[in-house]
Amino acid sequence: MVLTKNLTNQFNEVKKHVKHTADSVACSGGACMVIQNDQVILEDYFGRQSLADEARKVQADTQFHVASVRKSYIGFAAAYAVYTGCISSIDDPVTRYLPMIAGELTAGVTIRHLLTHTHGLTKKDDRLIREFPAGTNWAYRAIGVEWLTQIIKATTGKTVAELLRTLIFEPLDFKETGWYGTKHKQLADVILQHPNDRSWYTSNSIDGDKMNMYISARELALFGYLHLNQGVINGRTIVPREILELAVSVHSPTLEDRNSPQNGFLWFVKEHPALKTEIGSQVPAGSYQILGYTNTSLLVVPEHNLVAVRMLNSFGSPPEYDYLEDIRSFGDTLIRCL
Repeated sequence: MVLTKNLTNQFNEVKKHVKHTADSVACSGGACMVIQNDQVILEDYFGRQSLADEARKVQADTQFHVASVRKSYIGFAAAYAVYTGCISSIDDPVTRYLPMIAGELTAGVTIRHLLTHTHGLTKKDDRLIREFPAGTNWAYRAIGVEWLTQIIKATTGKTVAELLRTLIFEPLDFKETGWYGTKHKQLADVILQHPNDRSWYTSNSIDGDKMNMYISARELALFGYLHLNQGVINGRTIVPREILELAVSVHSPTLEDRNSPQNGFLWFVKEHPALKTEIGSQVPAGSYQILGYTNTSLLVVPEHNLVAVRMLNSFGSPPEYDYLEDIRSFGDTLIRCL
């Protein structure tokens, strides 16, 4: 699928913002793209795919490791499972689908809690720990996403990767999106802020359950565009509108702390201003965003019929760099260009 290009200087400040971020972290290259009113308005690639002297230049088919941006794809798979009745309700207890984890700590945890980072559980030294009662607070922890991928496979009979490939990647002829167990020439290296960073790892799994997803800027933007258009591309329905509405509607329980982020199916959704959100203050309500630790981000702004992507190949950031403030500023810069 290819959109019409009408490249202008309107979003030059966004391009400058992305390059300023690139200069602030450890990376070798990046990309950014803006789609508005069904046209590509900004498309920019810079740098190289690694730090090697003869490294391949970043270009349209370069695929970046997207880290937690993968969760928007897992969120889609979860929404599909709810839409098709494989999951009967997001208020079902998690142990209904994963009876092997039943116990005192998991009692009362629902699928809603997993989707909105409000389950209150984490792992330390392979031991499950409760940080707060389910549904009372917000914390970004990996265990919830791990269980979601298991539930999706158990209920649909397919892995996250299989569902996405059948429902989206093949219908839209995506060739630059997927989970990879082996390296190929289009994959940009991940540049670590600290060479021995223990939080960085690779995986051979291609099931969509691990943090090894790589996507090109143009296909990530088109994934956002599919959501913006509620599943319809060029007059053709790719997926039912109801699945995408589920994915990007707010499902967070009412929390005492109004400054906690609001979430859809793992997406960050702006319902009201919140100090802990990753979405900029000038970005209008109804917008939704997903951000990865490699500084990759996808922002969708329905009010302005707009999708924006930034991609870098960094992992981690220096102490003086404010990760959340920078991504908020990215969105606010986008809005100021309108």
